[in-house]
Amino acid sequence: MKILAYTKWDIVPVLAAVAHFAFNIYLIVGFESRPLWLSAALGAIYAISISWNINSISHNFIHTPYFTKRWMNYGFSLLESLAIGFSQTYYHWVHMRHHSGNSDRPDADGNTIDPLSIYKHGKNGQPENVFSYTFLSFFRDDIGDIHRAIAKRRPFDANWGRMELFIFIAVVAIALLYDWKAVLFFVPFYYIGNCLSSLNGYYEHLHGDPDEPIAWGVSSYKRFYNWLWFQNGYHAEHHYRPKTHWTELQALHERIKDEQQAAGTHVISTCHALGFMAPENWRDVNPHEA
Repeated sequence: MKILAYTKWDIVPVLAAVAHFAFNIYLIVGFESRPLWLSAALGAIYAISISWNINSISHNFIHTPYFTKRWMNYGFSLLESLAIGFSQTYYHWVHMRHHSGNSDRPDADGNTIDPLSIYKHGKNGQPENVFSYTFLSFFRDDIGDIHRAIAKRRPFDANWGRMELFIFIAVVAIALLYDWKAVLFFVPFYYIGNCLSSLNGYYEHLHGDPDEPIAWGVSSYKRFYNWLWFQNGYHAEHHYRPKTHWTELQALHERIKDEQQAAGTHVISTCHALGFMAPENWRDVNPHEA
């Protein structure tokens, strides 16, 4: 029986998700036996792992679900919810809205299709400041609105997303009973991890062109980054053809790179999370540039 829907390589992100969840458990279970400096170091890794999972394992799963069986995909969605710390189903909806708008600029009423658009809270047609986008995005999701939007078309998925959220809260409650000091210790790292994910998303679109499909996203072709983050660096290619499996993004780039160059698709020389260090980003942002 075929289990994986696209390729045997999807077993890698699946196992990585299991390892991520196991790592989260270890953070709590082993807290009392570790010195604080080691827990702090592991907390930093935990923060990075949240952004890593959201932008690689979780992200690719949204576009090309890993399993052939529907129940297995729902089960994996629950596992991911526990690993990243919020409902994978709710994230699915937010992310698909992101692709509907592709970091669009506000309309006459100041609204964007993409709730994650870097222009949504900007001024005078400019992207929002990277600091406020990074540190405030975590507080901007309205879970109630997300649930109601999903329920209009997919009531089962809306209820599944709510269950994912409740199970995550229940797991946190159990962890608090087991060692409340450990949970409180890692809460700031949880927030930082979500901030790192927002930072990553910011530079995936800074200097992108919301009006040119082939240049909607910003790409990074650093080999190690793409190996570790399951080809997330090919972000312009992904926005141009979001159903392309992560193992095929490099080949897609080779096919369209001349068109990308002609359209002025932005490329950075660092991974997205370090986009503030990329010399290509050290210029004034003109949202109407070609």
